[in-house]
Amino acid sequence: MTIFTATECLAWGALDVPIFGIAKDCDGVDFQPAAGFALVQDPSRLWFIANHRKAAELHPQARPGAFQMDLWRYDAAELFISDPQSGRYLEFNLAPNGAWWTCEFTAPRVRADEADIAMPEVATFAEMAPDGAWLAAMAIPLDLLKARLNFGESSKINVAMILNSPAQKFLSFNPLGPEERDFHRPSHFSRVVLMPLPPSTPPEL
Repeated sequence: MTIFTATECLAWGALDVPIFGIAKDCDGVDFQPAAGFALVQDPSRLWFIANHRKAAELHPQARPGAFQMDLWRYDAAELFISDPQSGRYLEFNLAPNGAWWTCEFTAPRVRADEADIAMPEVATFAEMAPDGAWLAAMAIPLDLLKARLNFGESSKINVAMILNSPAQKFLSFNPLGPEERDFHRPSHFSRVVLMPLPPSTPPEL
């Protein structure tokens, strides 16, 4: 999976990055409007950016920037990062309004800690348009990812989405196999591919 690399630190409000689309759900059925995401690594943080051009159903306790469990019961974007050597992986959930959650696993669905623990210094941002379209981002400190997962080009990653709540649709960038739907399949995640962030194109006058 492509992670764009930026030579300077990024800032919310000035993000100009290519967006990948997910236009089929986990059953292979066309999904419109497509969900979008991007991953960008700057000198200090990994940015996970997600968007959808449709109104979201939010967790009733989700507050912008707040740590909140069970976001997956409503609309949310999910990022999984695994260390193939140790088998450990992190799951990050990002709500359309910037609420977030994370958990570390030692094996598929085996939590490292029973209690929910907020990873320090994670920052989230969100913008919701009057028509319901939303754009959200999570900035994760690279030093924490490296310390916990030896994060780098050997890492494996997947991005998933849960949308259209309460009639939820499940989307995954990487195919997860024909078995029962489950995002927790590190063996199906894809290897990191680092690529320089392309220069922004000025609008035509």
